[in-house]
Amino acid sequence: MRIFLIVAAAFGLAGATIVRENFASEHRSQFTGWFFMVQPTIANSSPSQSNSNLTDDQVLLFSRLAMGGIPKEFPNKPSNVMETSADVLSPKQMHPVFYGCFDWHSSVHGHWMLARLLRQYPDSPPAAAIRTLLNEQFTEEKLRLEADHFRKPQNRSFERMYGWAWALQLVAELHTWDDPDAKRWREFLKPLEAVLVESSLSYLPKLTFPVRTGIHPDTGFALGMELDYARVVGNRELEALLIETARRFYLNDRNYPAHYEPSGTDFFSSGFNEADLMRRVLTPAEFSKWLEDFLPVLSASEAVPMTTPVDVSDVTDGHLVHLAGLNFSRAWTMDGVASALSESDPRRSALKGLAEAHFKAGMRYVDSGHYEGEHWLATFAVYYLTQKH
Repeated sequence: MRIFLIVAAAFGLAGATIVRENFASEHRSQFTGWFFMVQPTIANSSPSQSNSNLTDDQVLLFSRLAMGGIPKEFPNKPSNVMETSADVLSPKQMHPVFYGCFDWHSSVHGHWMLARLLRQYPDSPPAAAIRTLLNEQFTEEKLRLEADHFRKPQNRSFERMYGWAWALQLVAELHTWDDPDAKRWREFLKPLEAVLVESSLSYLPKLTFPVRTGIHPDTGFALGMELDYARVVGNRELEALLIETARRFYLNDRNYPAHYEPSGTDFFSSGFNEADLMRRVLTPAEFSKWLEDFLPVLSASEAVPMTTPVDVSDVTDGHLVHLAGLNFSRAWTMDGVASALSESDPRRSALKGLAEAHFKAGMRYVDSGHYEGEHWLATFAVYYLTQKH
């Protein structure tokens, strides 16, 4: 109840409307009563370019979506392996922190998004509510139990490597934040961090080929996110392995088949994920030449599906709505690739324009009123808007 009273006060500053939320009985002991949700007008509120300041309406919108999903246990799509009947547990019993937002990884990156918004916008209207929620969630015991889940032999591949990457991004977000609460949360995350780093160090040398896909298992995405984490926390062993793996998988790639993207339920471009990874690995001169060989389509003047924003035909279909996320992930990878090119390179300005067009296309679906997209799309929007290269 305490969380929602604070949410009400915070969102009330922006003229929030009150919506009655009937939580399942499992939630009522902790989250009884009225759930206050802001419904800001977002038309014409988007920044003119990536990495700009978020408007108050955007901070309110994105935080409202995450705070609505994080304590929402059902509907839920667990991915656990059950060895005996004792393993038949509810999402919250298995994952005392990351049980909401439909699935484990969406809950993790929803928490990451709230941490980033609180860090970058500490005086925003929902800041107090965000801090209260994270304090409720990030306790030492709850996070220890999250780590214990990964230590069971049957869970070795749980959330590999998509969820791992987002969890380590959460650690990285807290690692350099000079805030008393953030320092405590970061300390409590150490057991989960340790098991995920250990798992990555063990798994990557065994991975013979990269996974190239437009959904969760894509290797290029995970390597890039984990590389950012390793550099933030100074884990040289993991950094070296990630760089070696990226070079082993991708350095000699040429003429990526851009005409095969996208697939019908993609939320990633595997090609742009790869390019965004390699700009982290190569020198600017090396990367410029590598990119020319890998994606010659970027030097062409005609539009191709791989660089064209996509529409979603049905926002109530949990797979088809992935295409909204594709707009956002293309936006941040295009922006990342552009950041590694020289100011005089025509691909740089073209990619910047394409990134903004994709972001605007994705924003049409963030606040659709349907949980199939609302449980995760805000994170993708915030990742694009707040990335610094």
